[in-house]
Amino acid sequence: MEESVSSMKSKKILVIGGMGYIGSVLTPLLLESGATVCVLDNLLYQQTPEVKSLKAYQRFQFINEDFRNDIILNRALLGVTDVIILAGLVGDPICKRYPTIAKALNEVGMLHLIQFFHGKQLERVVFASTCSNYGIMKEGILADEDFPLNPLSDYARAKVSVEQNILALKNKVDYCATIVRFSTAFGLSSRMRFDLTINDFTRALFFKEKLSVFDAQTWRPYCHVKDLSLAILKILSAPSHKIYFEIFNVGGNNYNKQMIIDKIIAQLPYTDVDIEYTQKIIDQRNYCVSFQKILDCLSFEPMYSVENGIYEILTALNEGRFHDFRDHPNKYGNVSVNDKV
Repeated sequence: MEESVSSMKSKKILVIGGMGYIGSVLTPLLLESGATVCVLDNLLYQQTPEVKSLKAYQRFQFINEDFRNDIILNRALLGVTDVIILAGLVGDPICKRYPTIAKALNEVGMLHLIQFFHGKQLERVVFASTCSNYGIMKEGILADEDFPLNPLSDYARAKVSVEQNILALKNKVDYCATIVRFSTAFGLSSRMRFDLTINDFTRALFFKEKLSVFDAQTWRPYCHVKDLSLAILKILSAPSHKIYFEIFNVGGNNYNKQMIIDKIIAQLPYTDVDIEYTQKIIDQRNYCVSFQKILDCLSFEPMYSVENGIYEILTALNEGRFHDFRDHPNKYGNVSVNDKV
């Protein structure tokens, strides 16, 4: 496949699921880079304020529809050069709560998408997967992109299935596909989530709520939501031979839950927090990830540390933002879906 690197100003990018937690950070960054952006999102969590804030951009288009409708897809793809797929039910809890919907969106719908894109004159398709595909491993091992996958949930199993189907299309479709395995995200977003570990722990400790922590020594990789977005921008502007049907782990550092708690407490003006530690093995996942490939291939390094993310969340809470958390839990997490699915 010949190398073709276009400036962002020449791109029209379709972001499927562009009003979610990551998409609400990525979409403005794409617009600020000079790209024209179309977001296709059914507003699963009724996040309408995020849409209103982006309408100031003349190069922004929003389609409030389901990506599984081929007629809508064809309309959304008009003039599009690149596609970023962020849509779906994200996370184990909501997939357990809605298994039928999760299957329809995360696997069946995604498999249809990657086939549908062939012949649409696209340059690049970026699929957001997850590092939770690694599941569980021995301590001291870092999983690179070739490490055996061990998905332990329906959410991760669906991601692995889509990954495998994408890789099987190499040299068979007319677009360049790239898979990004995202670390557990944290940090501020206009579609804020407080059901993610760092965000959740920070909010709870700020308000001196009792925090129940299960399996505090289990490890995960973490990455600021803005860095996840910047990694996608790197992929969109990279030479195609470096990203053609490649997989990249995207993240910063690996931490266990106890380390996260210690970092939050270090930034609080008090230490009298109420934390209950329990060894229940509620979540078997325990893995550390290597990010050497994306550094070597794309020179990508995260800009925002866990400490940065904690600081900005604490600052926002001090300013009174998210004051309605208790009254509107679904507004700040993947708790329940609306009737559009």
